[in-house]
Amino acid sequence: MLTPGPARKVSIYVGEDASRDNEPLYLVILNYLFSHGISGATVLKGVAGFGGTHRLHTTRILEMSENLPVKIEFIETTAALDALLPALLEIVGDGIVEMQETTILKG
Repeated sequence: MLTPGPARKVSIYVGEDASRDNEPLYLVILNYLFSHGISGATVLKGVAGFGGTHRLHTTRILEMSENLPVKIEFIETTAALDALLPALLEIVGDGIVEMQETTILKG
C-alpha cells in the first residue's frame, strides 16, 4: 500500500496486438507488476489513436479497429521502481514508457 508522500507515476503505451511469448503484452506487463508487489495498476484501452507510423486506429471504422492503443498506468515509490524498471523496460520493447514525479495525498 502506498503512503502519502513523493512517488512516481509510470505510463506505458503499447498496441493491443503487441505480444510476448504468445501472450498480450499488456497482460505480460500487468503480471510482471503484480508479481513484483506494485501497489496497483490499471490497463486502459483507447478508442482511437496513432503511433510513430501515423496509421490511424479507431473503433469507428471497422477496417481500422485492430491494434487499438493500450495504456498501462501505475504509481509507486522511487525505491520500488528502481528495482524493477530495467526489466520492465526490456519487457515493453517497442512501446513507450513515461514517468512523472507525483505526490500521494491518500494511499
